[in-house]
Amino acid sequence: MTHEDWLNEAIKLATTSVMSNQGGPFGAIVVKDGRIVGQGNNQVTSTNDPTAHAEVVAIRDACTNIGAHQLTGCTIYSSCEPCPMCLGAIYWSRPQNVYFAATRLEAAESGFDDALIYNEIEKPPHERLIPFHHIDLADSKKPFEIWGSHSGRIDY
Repeated sequence: MTHEDWLNEAIKLATTSVMSNQGGPFGAIVVKDGRIVGQGNNQVTSTNDPTAHAEVVAIRDACTNIGAHQLTGCTIYSSCEPCPMCLGAIYWSRPQNVYFAATRLEAAESGFDDALIYNEIEKPPHERLIPFHHIDLADSKKPFEIWGSHSGRIDY
């Protein structure tokens, strides 16, 4: 199959998401060695989970199916350019490539405007629309110190 074929599969999932009232118009698949190992459509409104974006659902499905926490050798196909949250999930999962169909600007025309979040990321935490407050505690670094010397850790 071509990249266009895989993207059309993701678009079908996005369309199904809308038609079945599962969530927004987004779909994603994860492909490894020429076969789909994970798929997802937006399920935000049907599950009351603001993190249930198509890419996140597809990544979770793929990682479960391949038995790994990283998508080494995989390609993600998304019906739309990933939002900042999904972009983070994609980087954490480390696929080989990502292909998308609609752009974030095209999504914004339908009311899905990620520009606010992209702009917020650049601001100092205390200047964001939802203020973030850092409190330095004596033990704030303790979990990282333990992690650094823990013999059973699995790096990611």
